[in-house]
Amino acid sequence: MTQDQWGQLKQDLLKTIGKSNFKSWIEPLELSHIEEGVATFAVPTSFVGNYVSQKYGDQILYHTQSVSPEIRRVHFQVPANQARRPAAPRAEAKPQPTPQRNAGVPAAPLDRRFTFDTFVVGKPNELAHAAAKRVASGGPITFNPLFLYGGVGLGKTHLMHAIAWELSQRQPELNVVYLSAEQFMYRFVQALRERKMMDFKSMFRAVDVLMVDDVQFIAGKESTQEEFFHTFNALVDGGKQIIISADRAPGEIENLEERIKSRLQCGLVVDLHPTNYELRLGILQSKVEYYRMQYPGLVLADGVLEFLAMRITKNVRVLEGALTRLFAFASLVGHEITMELTQDCLADVLRSSERQVTIEEIQRQVSDHYNIRLSDLIGPKRVRIFARPRQVAMYLSKQMTSRSLPEIGRRFGGRDHTTVMHGVRRIDELRVADSQMAEDIDLLRRTLEA
Repeated sequence: MTQDQWGQLKQDLLKTIGKSNFKSWIEPLELSHIEEGVATFAVPTSFVGNYVSQKYGDQILYHTQSVSPEIRRVHFQVPANQARRPAAPRAEAKPQPTPQRNAGVPAAPLDRRFTFDTFVVGKPNELAHAAAKRVASGGPITFNPLFLYGGVGLGKTHLMHAIAWELSQRQPELNVVYLSAEQFMYRFVQALRERKMMDFKSMFRAVDVLMVDDVQFIAGKESTQEEFFHTFNALVDGGKQIIISADRAPGEIENLEERIKSRLQCGLVVDLHPTNYELRLGILQSKVEYYRMQYPGLVLADGVLEFLAMRITKNVRVLEGALTRLFAFASLVGHEITMELTQDCLADVLRSSERQVTIEEIQRQVSDHYNIRLSDLIGPKRVRIFARPRQVAMYLSKQMTSRSLPEIGRRFGGRDHTTVMHGVRRIDELRVADSQMAEDIDLLRRTLEA
């Protein structure tokens, strides 16, 4: 591929991604050289290179292959003679080699921050961390696949990157491939379109460790699921390690074929639970150590980290982003990080992170409180031992959520909204007449709001 051809391909990309994105990300790219199937592009900063690789890497590879089919991968790097900002001093760390990948499989870039050294371990994630360390040790395969699942920002991607870095350090000869399910699907569709399915199959079956992030995205894509299933079987039969992540357990992913669910459940399935206060505080403290090197003169008042760990509870990425914003803002205005500055600077984050109780949480808490099964709480039985707790749960759902009466009824076994209205009125009456009921309601409310 010549410079003129690259210039024409840039114009094709302009039509695809729009003028604004093109000017920010594609226009600065310069074709450096092509060697051994790798097209290297010069970028002004490493940030631009990382962003383009993640956001537009597949599109750029597709366009370059239309001109030069021998190109199998694209690479973005800052020229060696380009001036860079001096890096902030950091604590000594083990050198991290570049993970070995199968030359034919374009994989997603790995984040150098996501290692086991920077992963904060607590009770909610200790099993997932231990399982990831076992896989990363490179010993005999004890469970295959390793399936990690949990909500957004709980550490799934961090652990997968950490496994890849560790394996590359211990066994650099391994072909370790990390990519998202969306990238797997894109490669599959591209191979179908270009009638290169045999190349696709041989590429993916030649890896030693395959890591697929967010596998729920292939649900409902029948052809992609078919190929994923066969790739999965071929690698497992060949004694190769597979690590998968998703936002739900295999059995809870809708529109995913039963045979794939069964395969995913045959290894070790590990849930990354929502973070607790101690884990969030530990994460913040580890981040502060890093920021103190960047902002050595900045003073952090007592109680700020504890406040953030208490208020921002659901997403570690939001928690880390809030701390980043706080340190940046304080350094710009030249003020100490006080509680008042924290509340002003993070007002929008704190508002959006206010505790939102769900009907499911209320049902679980009520069933635990009255020592009955959840299935009986929402089931059809009308005996008093189940009916009264059911009415309590309906009452709390009406008081503590924004759900409508019909929606609450549907969550309680498909009951009519008039049944919910009756239950709410009955508990209102009992709270006045029965001190034990009033105490139960108060205790449950405080527990759910904690």
